[in-house]
Amino acid sequence: MNTQIVKAFGTEAPTEDLKPLSIERREVTENDVEIEILYCGVCHSDLHTARNEWHGTVYPNVPGHEIVGRITKTGKGVSRFKAGDLAAVGCMVDSCRECEQCKKGSEQYCEEGNVQTYNGHEKYLDRQTFGGYSERIVVDQDFVLRMPENLDPAAAAPLLCAGVTTWSPLKHWKVGPGTKVGIVGIGGLGHMGVKLAKAMGAHVVVITTSPSKVADAQRLGADEVILSTDRAQMKAHASTLHLVLDCVSAEHDVNAYLRLLKVDGTLALVGAPEHPLPIAAFSLIPTRRNFAGSTIGSIKETQEMLDFCGEHQIVSDIELIKIQDINTAYERLLKGDVKYRFVIDMASLKN
Repeated sequence: MNTQIVKAFGTEAPTEDLKPLSIERREVTENDVEIEILYCGVCHSDLHTARNEWHGTVYPNVPGHEIVGRITKTGKGVSRFKAGDLAAVGCMVDSCRECEQCKKGSEQYCEEGNVQTYNGHEKYLDRQTFGGYSERIVVDQDFVLRMPENLDPAAAAPLLCAGVTTWSPLKHWKVGPGTKVGIVGIGGLGHMGVKLAKAMGAHVVVITTSPSKVADAQRLGADEVILSTDRAQMKAHASTLHLVLDCVSAEHDVNAYLRLLKVDGTLALVGAPEHPLPIAAFSLIPTRRNFAGSTIGSIKETQEMLDFCGEHQIVSDIELIKIQDINTAYERLLKGDVKYRFVIDMASLKN
């Protein structure tokens, strides 16, 4: 198979900084599109993978799964896209397409494991996949998304992960007018959860440990803000929420948030704490509450989310950086020093 050499930024070991690399991409096959990457969001998963904190990282590693760019080339079998289209790629670039989940359009839950945009398995070249911290990417058309032209492409990049990760559970648990939704944690995920739930018509309650985030939560669209450290406030809101979207990746007492749910209410965990979270039986049993998890959405869900964001003018709050600043951005990310998502201007890769 023909290949091309592409400029990228990545790391060759878990203890090394990210630096310029040259990587190999396949040339477009019949059903592929080639995308010149304009912007790539920085997800906490990028840092975890680059530093092998989740184990299993293959090096060299090029992170990035919040990709927005322009199509530059298409294969002969491509009918849905053309050169010049604004396109996007999220967290996966393929799946087995044969299992029960793939056949019903839930390829994010592929029973064989979907092919991740980076640190996955590139079946054509029989090696790991490389992500969006690069100048170009080649992806099967079935895993390419159409980005609304009316959105700021830089601020829209985090929709490909943070957006769909919160959209999928909000849709699954049928959030809309008449529902009351709690969002725990206002960061990269949580701030998108607030914006999306509000636009879907829900009454949005932000739950935070930080008094400093009250005003920002209201700016993002929250109808109410609860300080979880205030027992009186938490007690006053007990058994009032239909859904709690828990976006916290640090250790925390999830039982406090379960008690905010109505009968048959659900707490959906989208954050990824390192250690198991203890669940008290009586946080669930007396009111038939549910404790659930959710990952990213399907390709169909992701496109629906992008179209919804285009209609409602929803994008992420971002700080635009150069690729040369990625190591500093990682250190700031660890400190929570970003409101609320870093996005790389990939034009800086040419410098």
